[in-house]
Amino acid sequence: MRQFVRIWGAGIATVAVVAGSVGATVAVASPSPVQHKTATAAAPAFSAKASMKNVRAWQQFRVRGVAKNVPPGSRVTLQQKVGDRGWTTLPASMSTNSRSMYNMRVVLGMKGHNKLRLVDSRRQAVSPVIDVWVR
Repeated sequence: MRQFVRIWGAGIATVAVVAGSVGATVAVASPSPVQHKTATAAAPAFSAKASMKNVRAWQQFRVRGVAKNVPPGSRVTLQQKVGDRGWTTLPASMSTNSRSMYNMRVVLGMKGHNKLRLVDSRRQAVSPVIDVWVR
């Protein structure tokens, strides 16, 4: 009976050593710990680009881009800088597609340097300023 207990105890010790060495090997071979994302989401943002920088008055051009970290189907509205009064919302808006992309037709009649930007319906994301010269 004593011999059985010694063999059984030695077997358990061997299993513990093997399991420990396998665990050490796995720990050494595994990559650095995974960094978990925080609960806060990334800030919404737009990319925006005009199809033409110089247009004639009332000539159609396109503004396209991607709404990053904005849900697909969000409404995107075009705004224009008017002197020192700030940004005026233009009657040009559309919803983003399933990949959060937009491609908007724009027509401007105010001659000179026009500054445009896009905002989402919740006013959380704003695109960089797009410069368009109307002649």
